[in-house]
Amino acid sequence: MAAVDHDDPVSLATSFLRAVKTGDDSRAHRRALAGLDDRRLARELDGDAPRTAFWLDVYNGFAQYLLRSNPDRWQKRRLPPTRPVFTDELFTVAGHDLSLDDVEHGILRGSQSGVGLGYLPRIRVDGFERRHRVDELDPRLHFALNCGASSCPPVAVYTRDGVDDELDLATASYLESECRHDSTADVVRVPKLFSWYRGDFGGKSGVVRFLRRYGVVPGDAAPSLTYADYDWSMKLGKFAELEA
Repeated sequence: MAAVDHDDPVSLATSFLRAVKTGDDSRAHRRALAGLDDRRLARELDGDAPRTAFWLDVYNGFAQYLLRSNPDRWQKRRLPPTRPVFTDELFTVAGHDLSLDDVEHGILRGSQSGVGLGYLPRIRVDGFERRHRVDELDPRLHFALNCGASSCPPVAVYTRDGVDDELDLATASYLESECRHDSTADVVRVPKLFSWYRGDFGGKSGVVRFLRRYGVVPGDAAPSLTYADYDWSMKLGKFAELEA
């Protein structure tokens, strides 16, 4: 295994994601991520842009790696009725054992509950989460996270300096493929993500503003919303071109 340069944590996360995509041995990357110094990592991710880029690449890389390593993690347990790949602490970053839910809801969504429609905070928040979570929730992250389901958006690379444009591109591409506006009936069919996390977008009116922003509906439209079913069948290897 080649040595892994982890002077820049965002570059390390990107390199890990690339290794997962190509099927290369990622043990050195995973060791480097686990061995990062907690407080140094918080200092080096000195704003929401690098935090978002780092944790998106970590989430997407580990989701693919964990499910490839053990597809049974996708199967729901009876009690509680959850998928272990989301809820179990299956990987380590900066000495802290984490689940995918910890990264998505705790860090990237700024300590918001995964079951409160975007309106409820997480109940248990530890010091690690407080140090590393974003200051301001960016709802575009919902079109960048790939948990392994068929309806998830493609996995792309997110970078320290380019994450804003990269999130715009990912969001626009996903909405173009998944939304359908019937102008005659004034109804727009949107991904279920808008229902599950409606509070992240500012409620229904916020969802409509978001759709206007990305040209899904005209600027003067106020359509009704219908929500497409989410395909939870597992589909790995859904990568965009990792050009960054």
